[in-house]
Amino acid sequence: MKERQLLVDETKKLSIRKQCKALNIHRSGLYYAPKPEKEENLAVMKIIDRRHINKPTHGVLRMTDHLRAIGYRINEKRVRRLMRQMAITAQYPKRNLSKLGLKKYIYPYLLRNLDIVRPNQVWEIDITYVPMAKGFMYLTAIIDVYSRFVVGWSISNSMTSNWVISVLEEAITTYGRPEIVNSDQGSQFTCEDWVSTLKNHHIRISMDGKGRAIDNIYIERLWRRVKYDHIYLYPTDDGLELYKGLKQWFNEYNYKETHQGIDRKTPVSLYLQQVA
Repeated sequence: MKERQLLVDETKKLSIRKQCKALNIHRSGLYYAPKPEKEENLAVMKIIDRRHINKPTHGVLRMTDHLRAIGYRINEKRVRRLMRQMAITAQYPKRNLSKLGLKKYIYPYLLRNLDIVRPNQVWEIDITYVPMAKGFMYLTAIIDVYSRFVVGWSISNSMTSNWVISVLEEAITTYGRPEIVNSDQGSQFTCEDWVSTLKNHHIRISMDGKGRAIDNIYIERLWRRVKYDHIYLYPTDDGLELYKGLKQWFNEYNYKETHQGIDRKTPVSLYLQQVA
């Protein structure tokens, strides 16, 4: 495994917080080291990722069948382990199999039949797997549903509640407090730290139904777009290169590109027009 690339110098007199601010990165994402895996597994994970983007209802069995059909000798146990590592599950309504200890942190879905008519009314947050030339990382982002403006994003080599909380806190500091934040029922969001953070900010908590991708549809569309427009086209060798490429992509997405879902306007024009 390659040595970790440290973007911030801990020996400098300038504080780590100020160095991160100057670099426009989150403290939780200082170390950009691809996750280690065997080369064959990395190749399989890239196929799983593309297949999941196009066929989100395919679970372990159908994913295994697809991999076998294209020549991989692979069993269900291995596919299940890789999909779990990638935070990928089949998207269809199913029984709630969350651990009992986490049920008290699961909240109902609040967006059904809700008229979303202003910025900072509803934010959606999610995490996705990012394949690299050698290894992989994770990307989290927060999107304002009304304007499609991405208010925060970050990459990391692990999925932790502290990481997603830091992205949320920075988004609130920059753009203000949303009324509702919607997420899936992943372990990063069904925990005391995440729930208490939202409550401390007086933010209403909304969570997708188990396995229902349509409940978080706007950020699911964002993942599809960033992967096909950038990540799949420009596989990177290291986290710094990945960060720089994503920074440019999100800047163009927010400030330059028009979107059909918001009457061919740019997200920033719709977002700032309403919150100014």
